[in-house]
Amino acid sequence: MGTKHVVVLPYDEGWKKDFLAIAEELREALGELALRIEHVGSTSVEGLSAKPIIDIDVVIGEGLLPAVIEALGRIGYEHEGDQGIPGREAFKYEGKEHLRKHHLYVCAQDASELRRHTAFRDYLRSHPEAVREYSRIKEEGAALYPYDIDSYIEHKSPVIEKIYREIGIL
Repeated sequence: MGTKHVVVLPYDEGWKKDFLAIAEELREALGELALRIEHVGSTSVEGLSAKPIIDIDVVIGEGLLPAVIEALGRIGYEHEGDQGIPGREAFKYEGKEHLRKHHLYVCAQDASELRRHTAFRDYLRSHPEAVREYSRIKEEGAALYPYDIDSYIEHKSPVIEKIYREIGIL
């Protein structure tokens, strides 16, 4: 059982600006190593309740990971490996108090996890009824399991799986 406090907030317009500030810092560090910097996860969907943490996928071409790890290391990010998800490399950081808390991933442009993230986001962006349902479930899960991240995730899983079936990922 997780002990992390689960906080889900109503959508905040400021999340867009938070993403842009993080993306700008990443662009400065990575230059042409990054093909795209994608705002993914719940904070990227207007109107969706979310944990106030920005999820970012930096998309890179083949063979560039070592250079990306080095460039991100120079600005305080530490590579954590793929954490069991091929094609998606996780990074942690310290000392970024000037930025909103975020999760940073570097993905190969053909990674299935990148496709999952962007397809899920794009589906929600074009289906307001799904945004309402997913928001309700997330808020309910946070209220039911405020100190149990695993149960919170389990609570919202049926809605996520339903959306994945809609978009043909499951």
